[in-house]
Amino acid sequence: MSGDSYDLNLLVPLRALLEEANVTRAGQRVQMGQSSMSAALSRLRAVFNDELLVRVGRDYELTPLARLLLPQVQGTVPLIERVLSNEPEPDPTAAHRRFSMMMTDYGMLRLQSALAAVRAEAPGIEVEMLPLPGRPMESERELITHDFAITVPGIGIDGPHRDLLEDEYVCLVDAGNPAVRDGALSFDDFIALPQAVAQFGRLHFTPADRRLRELGIDRREPRVTTSSFLPLPSIVAGTDLVAVVPRVLAERLGPVTGTIGVDAPFGSIEIALKLWWHPSHDADPVHVWFRDRLTAELAAELAGAR
Repeated sequence: MSGDSYDLNLLVPLRALLEEANVTRAGQRVQMGQSSMSAALSRLRAVFNDELLVRVGRDYELTPLARLLLPQVQGTVPLIERVLSNEPEPDPTAAHRRFSMMMTDYGMLRLQSALAAVRAEAPGIEVEMLPLPGRPMESERELITHDFAITVPGIGIDGPHRDLLEDEYVCLVDAGNPAVRDGALSFDDFIALPQAVAQFGRLHFTPADRRLRELGIDRREPRVTTSSFLPLPSIVAGTDLVAVVPRVLAERLGPVTGTIGVDAPFGSIEIALKLWWHPSHDADPVHVWFRDRLTAELAAELAGAR
C-alpha cells in the first residue's frame, strides 16, 4: 500500500464521497473544488486498489468494497476528530448546536413541549423543523443530511430508532354533520361524504392511506387536499367534508374549530411515531444526549397526561 493509506486528510473526502455517492455533491459538502475532489478520489482509488465509485448512467454507485467501507468510515471519522481535537468530553447543556429534524406538522404539535423542555436545559441548542420529503425516503442520504426523522415506519427509512408515541386515526367532521348519529359514522356514510385529505407526497402513504387502499377506497381525487394535517379542522368546519386525522389533533383543535373526531368505521389504525437517526451519530455525545433527553421528556409528558 502507498503512503496515502496513512493520510488522515483523505478520511474526510472519503466519507463525503461514500455518503454522497457523487463527486460534485461530496466536494460541495466539504468545501473542495471539483478538481480537488477528483484528485482525492484518484488517490483513494490507489490506496484501496478499487474504483469505489462507478458510473451507472448519469449517476454513481458504490462498489461492493465501498459499501463495506461506508459504515466503518462513518464510525471511525468522528472518533478520530474528537481525539485530534484534544478537547474534553463536551457538556451537552453548554453546547452550541443546530439539529435538523424532519417531521409532519402533527409531529411538531406533539413534540413542541418536550423540545421546549430540552432547550431550557441547553439554551445553546437550536432546532430546525423541516417537512418530510415528498417521496419515499432514502434513509442513508436523508439521515446523513439531517439529524433526525420523526415518522411512522414504512416510508423507506431504516436504521437506529426509538419509539416516541402512539396515537390512532379518527374521522374528523363538523360537529353538526348529520351523517354522525349517536356519536358514530357508518362506513357507508364515510364513503359518501366528500373527502378532505392531507397528502404528504405522491408516494408517501400514511398507515390510514394504506388501510383504505386495502379496502378499495380511492381518495386520490378528494374535494380538498392539503400538504399537512393542521389546516384540516378549519377546512372541515361548517362543511360536510370528512378527513382522517390523528385523534390527538382532533382533540386539541376540535373545540376551537367546531369539529369532532369520531371512531373510524374502517377499524382502528395505530400511529406509531418513531425517532430515527443515522448510526454515524452514535459517537456524537451531544447528539446522544439530545435524543436521550427528548425521549425522556416526552415519556414524562405522556405519563403525566394519563
